[in-house]
Amino acid sequence: MSQVLVCREARRRSGFSLVELSVVVIIIGVLAAFGVPRMLKSVERSKASEAFKYCASVRAAQERYQARQGTYATDLTELDMEQVAPKYFTVGTVAAGSTGSMEDSWTLTLTRSGASSGYGAYTVTFTHDGYDAASSTIDADIDPQGT
Repeated sequence: MSQVLVCREARRRSGFSLVELSVVVIIIGVLAAFGVPRMLKSVERSKASEAFKYCASVRAAQERYQARQGTYATDLTELDMEQVAPKYFTVGTVAAGSTGSMEDSWTLTLTRSGASSGYGAYTVTFTHDGYDAASSTIDADIDPQGT
């Protein structure tokens, strides 16, 4: 008889109650509500850094080209860089910069292609002086340079 009571007690105490499971689900939901947006922002920031890296390579190659030729290149294929095109951005064309002449200024804009984790389409613009925050439309939250 005592063995039967022990078995019934063991059966009654195994498993979790509905309240315990509900508390766990709520805790996981709260953690996800805070964690997912931060993770998406981090992923988008890493994708944006791809554009900054590419433009920094273009700028360095443009300076070398300008030192040799006396003018900036109008076509990126003329530059001595081995940088593959960005995966998440569309590369625009090189144009004359603020002075209107390719001899002493240039500008290049990259546009975010595809879905962007809720940030929408944005652009990253570089000139002969470097990153042009005034012409870029990147959100400050995902700007890798924090400008």
